[in-house]
Amino acid sequence: QVQLVESGGGMVQPGGSLRLSCAASGFTFSSFAMSWVRQAPGKGLEWVSDINSGGGATYYEDSVKGRFTISRDNAKNTLSLQMNSLEPEDTAVYYCAKTLYGGSSLSACDYWGQGTQVTVSS
Repeated sequence: QVQLVESGGGMVQPGGSLRLSCAASGFTFSSFAMSWVRQAPGKGLEWVSDINSGGGATYYEDSVKGRFTISRDNAKNTLSLQMNSLEPEDTAVYYCAKTLYGGSSLSACDYWGQGTQVTVSS
């Protein structure tokens, strides 16, 4: 069965950096696109970024473009999100998700991890 386990969250000051990781199992990881989504306190889910199965194409929500970088290591079945220049508005639970053809939207995500908390505060 599909399993996605996020890690790497924590508390960081504005302008700081964090790197999130997602360990995937239970499916052929290298055959699927993957996404990062987030949920801020009191808000709904928001798509953040995705990457195609081979890792050669990436897409970002406008508010994180230029600050976040998505990547994957298909040999290790892992997905990463490098987050730089973090802002208080980035505070949220971050989830990785297995993504269907088309991507770049919540509706393309069919399996989700348990999430990891990111808090950006001084």
